[in-house]
Amino acid sequence: MAEIGSKRINAGVIEFALHHRYLDGGKPRAMSADQGVCIQVMGQVDGKETELLRFDCFDQVPHYHYGPQNKNERINLDKTTTGNPIGWTIHQLREKLPVMLTRAGYEELAGQIDADLVASKLDEVESMSREMALKERDTVTHKRGTEVIEAGTIRFGLEYRHVRNDEGQAIHVLGDVSGEEIELLAFDCFVNEPHYHYGPRNKNQRVYWDRTLVPDTLRWTLDQFKAGKLAAMLQQAGYPGIVAELDADLIRSRLPQVEARVLAMRQANAPK
Repeated sequence: MAEIGSKRINAGVIEFALHHRYLDGGKPRAMSADQGVCIQVMGQVDGKETELLRFDCFDQVPHYHYGPQNKNERINLDKTTTGNPIGWTIHQLREKLPVMLTRAGYEELAGQIDADLVASKLDEVESMSREMALKERDTVTHKRGTEVIEAGTIRFGLEYRHVRNDEGQAIHVLGDVSGEEIELLAFDCFVNEPHYHYGPRNKNQRVYWDRTLVPDTLRWTLDQFKAGKLAAMLQQAGYPGIVAELDADLIRSRLPQVEARVLAMRQANAPK
């Protein structure tokens, strides 16, 4: 069973529990990097509080569960057709809650639902969910680097980072959004837990490398740049406007300088 949300809205025999979930990609507790508002339908079953339905309104793979504590049947949403996961979830709760509870294995509870009471509470559920989606998003802000190499509409910020219990070479891909410099991508090629971020300042999708398969994460990062993957990664990070303005030839001409500087930084700072 997932953690139960601390923000509760009672609706008779059921209760809505809300919280913001962050799955840190590659860590033992997560299958993939994702985040978003979790809306849980709770109720009493055999005298115990039970998670009856769960809607994970995530950025990357939004999905929902029938009976997480019994059958745990998970179904993914197609964002192209369903639209905003929170809006979709609220619509299903308004129109289909009894039949969903029945499918989850809680037919008796489904028959006890007070439809008018549930409807009167769902506006509050929606308002709280949308506010949480905006205010509780997990993001990070890194420094821009000790050296910056310009490459047209983007720039590479380079530094050797020391953090708690780890260190390593970092590359920040920076760009201007609405007149403000924003970190678009971040590559933390650390000694112990190397990882990279898509959109640290918006979606902050963090992915950990498998060091068995990628023993030199800095070299891997440079190879992605050389292979022309930067545009696709920026698109994944949520910056299509930046992608449209990229100067591929200029970026390619700057990569030897980026490579020389980061390799020199790593050599000068690496643990002895």
